[in-house]
Amino acid sequence: MEVQPYLTFRGNCEEAFNFYKEALSGEIPMLSYFESAPMDVPEAYKKKILHAILKLGQAIIMASDSLPDHPVTIGNNVTLSLNFENIAQLETAFTNLSAGGQVTMPLQDTFWGAQFGMLTDKFGINWMFNCEQKK
Repeated sequence: MEVQPYLTFRGNCEEAFNFYKEALSGEIPMLSYFESAPMDVPEAYKKKILHAILKLGQAIIMASDSLPDHPVTIGNNVTLSLNFENIAQLETAFTNLSAGGQVTMPLQDTFWGAQFGMLTDKFGINWMFNCEQKK
């Protein structure tokens, strides 16, 4: 299992990641926009970041812009993303961490080919769970 921080921005993710790339001598191997997703978003958000990856040596930071109906405040703008090798591990960890917490997105198949879900644990920490499905 890998643990990666996931940052959420108020519409300036691309600017922030370009700044981090330069300041930390990193690279941005992925930058996708909301316009590429099969979802309904306001016109002003089509050029906002759906998902970005910043590589800093062996470390990875992921991020996106928050949609208008999910305001970003200090405290909810950092999520720990867990990437699993198999669905059984993902399901067990999701069940265990959701105890006493709140599931914000049940585990489900996604358009990017993964099983994915989100929750806030009983201590207020935000988690994402992802397992790429074998093709």
